[in-house]
Amino acid sequence: MTENATPPSAQSPEPSLPKTFDPAAIEAHWYAHWEDNGLFRPERPDAAPFTIVNPPPNVTGSLHIGHALDNTLQDIVIRYERLRGKDALWVVGTDHAGIATQMVVERQMNERGEKRTDMGRDAFIAKVWEWKEESGGTITRQLRRLGCSMDWSREQFTMDPHFTKAVVKVFVDLYNQGLIYRDKRLVNWDPKLGTAISDLEVETREVSGHFWHFRYPLSDGSGHISVATTRPETMLADMAVAVHPTDERYAALVARGAKVTLPITGREIPIVADEHADPELGSGAVKITPGHDFNDFEVGKRAGIAAGDMLNMLDAEAKVWQTADGLIPADLVGLDRFEARKRVVELMDTDGLLERVEERVIQTPYGDRGGVVIEPWLTDQWYVDAHTLAQPPLEAVRSGAIEIVPKTWEKTFFNWMENIQPWCVSRQLWWGHRIPAWYADDGSVFVAETEEEALALADGKALSRDEDVLDTWFSSALWPFATLGWPDGEEPTPNPSRMREGSETCRAEGEASRSGVGTSLLAKHYPNDLLISGFDILFFWDARMAMQGIHFMKEVPWKRLYLHGLVRAADGQKMSKSKGNVVDPLGLIDQYGADALRFFMAAMESQGRDVKMDEKRVEGYRNFATKLWNAARFCQANGIAASTSIAAPAATSAVNRWIIGEVVATLAELDKAMAELRFDAAANAIYHFVWDQFCDWYIELIKPVLSNAEGGQFDEETKAVAGWVLDQILVMLHPFMPFVTEELWSKMGDRPGYPLITAQWPAPEATVDAEAKAEVEWLIALVGNLRGAKAELGIAPGARLTAYVADPSDTTRAIVGRNGGAIDRLARLDAIHFEPAPAGAAMQVGAGDATLAIPLEGVIDIAAEKARLEKARAASLKEATALEGRLQNPKFVEKAKPEAVEKARADHAHHAAEAERLAAALARLG
Repeated sequence: MTENATPPSAQSPEPSLPKTFDPAAIEAHWYAHWEDNGLFRPERPDAAPFTIVNPPPNVTGSLHIGHALDNTLQDIVIRYERLRGKDALWVVGTDHAGIATQMVVERQMNERGEKRTDMGRDAFIAKVWEWKEESGGTITRQLRRLGCSMDWSREQFTMDPHFTKAVVKVFVDLYNQGLIYRDKRLVNWDPKLGTAISDLEVETREVSGHFWHFRYPLSDGSGHISVATTRPETMLADMAVAVHPTDERYAALVARGAKVTLPITGREIPIVADEHADPELGSGAVKITPGHDFNDFEVGKRAGIAAGDMLNMLDAEAKVWQTADGLIPADLVGLDRFEARKRVVELMDTDGLLERVEERVIQTPYGDRGGVVIEPWLTDQWYVDAHTLAQPPLEAVRSGAIEIVPKTWEKTFFNWMENIQPWCVSRQLWWGHRIPAWYADDGSVFVAETEEEALALADGKALSRDEDVLDTWFSSALWPFATLGWPDGEEPTPNPSRMREGSETCRAEGEASRSGVGTSLLAKHYPNDLLISGFDILFFWDARMAMQGIHFMKEVPWKRLYLHGLVRAADGQKMSKSKGNVVDPLGLIDQYGADALRFFMAAMESQGRDVKMDEKRVEGYRNFATKLWNAARFCQANGIAASTSIAAPAATSAVNRWIIGEVVATLAELDKAMAELRFDAAANAIYHFVWDQFCDWYIELIKPVLSNAEGGQFDEETKAVAGWVLDQILVMLHPFMPFVTEELWSKMGDRPGYPLITAQWPAPEATVDAEAKAEVEWLIALVGNLRGAKAELGIAPGARLTAYVADPSDTTRAIVGRNGGAIDRLARLDAIHFEPAPAGAAMQVGAGDATLAIPLEGVIDIAAEKARLEKARAASLKEATALEGRLQNPKFVEKAKPEAVEKARADHAHHAAEAERLAAALARLG
């Protein structure tokens, strides 16, 4: 039997459900069952494909709350498409994380007194592989705890042989096409890590610092020119002073080719005209150090200074070394950059050339991993012509070939891609994909996929290989197609060592692949259907995948790109260890279960807006799972078992026709939300159907039938409908809460060959019955409004009352006639009389087109109740008025803490609503 066939007869449920819902008891069991039986990607050779790839987490990583959001959303989509019968492939793997992994291994070695430089490159790389095999699987185990239904049989690693082959080919092809080149440019240099990093890996912090104003003497002795800097040490490599071309103060100096003599070094440097200098800032003159400042680099090029001639005054550890002209005093050479700063300021002050010092807050670049101040450093690196590669992705988004959701991110995408800079892809590390370039002694470069090919190109010259490795993002940019077997077109061989022990299905798949059985994943699953990503890696990863995918595959890598927000602390702050507000998702899973955390993530994800962490809501969704559990126990106790059909059973009673229609409506709402990637709307739709329609109303309405008080001919019909509806709930809820739904699915019937994970998505073959819907909603309105009115007037919930309806419609008469038992039991009404109510105080309650008058004489002390309500209303109005006055005061709104303003708004809304509620209660009393 296939997983999408009509389900087997399942009228013999499994043993009774335990009284208490315990997530921990079922999660490990079901995940192992799914994985061991190959259910994350069942064999569906003829099914339409649906493909997503996970943003590969660092092999050094562990699950954080951002991962929990990102992977929950992906799992919801993949489980949804799997249930819809697709050949749903979720490609999974980890990134080798060049900098992070090398840092981890070196830190461990340093604790043992070892250094990588002592053991050599090959031995160190072997040590990293050893670490990876022993400790690199933490996050993949944690993703399993979250319930991620990834195709683990094809787990990838960006340093796998097939992936490395793809990376090398891309580099060589881009080089041969003129899209990768070697150049001397400024890079962001991390002195702690000893490597270049990208602009995207630099974080700017506000740091208290100084602005030093110096006098630079004119070489002809006619005076001086004043400059200011936040980095005095860089004057040791100054090569010019720039002034604005229109600044009349310096026009004569520029015209006569005046120069200044740099203090300390004695270097003569020109005064040049350049629009970079701001006449309104300070003296209008700015020192130019092209080898150590990105803006100055461009000024230097405009002034005719070649990159190879720009002076470099720092080594790889950001210590002062001698410049090419040998003019730095010997006692400064070898100083750390910040020690050199102090010494330069002292020397300038001693020579009377320090004009003044300002205290300022400086925007300072830090490396996001090394944690030290980044130094612009002039060095030879490999670059990708990102501008050329960016043009096809720009057109793809403009044309709709790639849809960005939410659309508001398009502007950000366009702005970055249209102004993209050359992409520095070389890193001064040992761990990673080594750059396939070889150098001859004469400086010529040979790029090839293998050393043998490079030697052939070199025509007998002796070669040495480039020591650098590629930026991690260079390799991960190939993820959508290299994981599917490109460039060979054959799928990567499943690695049984990465599968759970005992997984017969996975082992069989591995053997089949090695024997040549199977079809190309690449042909079927590229382009991917969807990429789900945090907006924070839009340029790190997403844009680069678009560039490489279109260039090499001639097609977009994915049809849709969904960008979600960040998970923030409850107060809206960004989570960080330093603030102590980081939330551990595994701790939440331990406490509330994976299903509750997953549902929270879905319910709070609203098209890219940040998610505020709220543990109370996670707890609330654990209660939601418990409510469903108890509803299933009720069904089981009343002889309701799993359904025997995909289509809705025949139904004659209004309540059964109504609930079938509610399934139809919920299904349509859920499908629409999923098509639009509105995870919050999808979660909201199934939540309210389960909690409100099914648990709170349907079960209550059918209790008399099931207890045989009114059962008769409807008893078997109701059991069939209830069992069918519960099945539809479990299927629709499964993508969000996979564990509890699979457990209930298995316990409601004997269907071991038909697990929920591969069941069929609902196909009710029914419509909304308007007449039944109107009838049941009339009852719901009556009961709900009556309960609310009792609460407002302090009447006991169980108090039995009598109602009157003057001039009832035929519809009202019919509904009351057919539902006497439900009205008596749920509304606690002894009778509804179709005549005017007796004179005296009465409360009014609406239901459909009817208004019911319910006499209150003898039920409550009307005068006392009026007095109580008046007093409470006056108090609420007083509070609301006071809060409104405070909120209308601009000084309060502008100067108070944001949380205080927000609380005042919330309190005002509460008291205003309370005053309205009490006014309505008074009106009921007449």
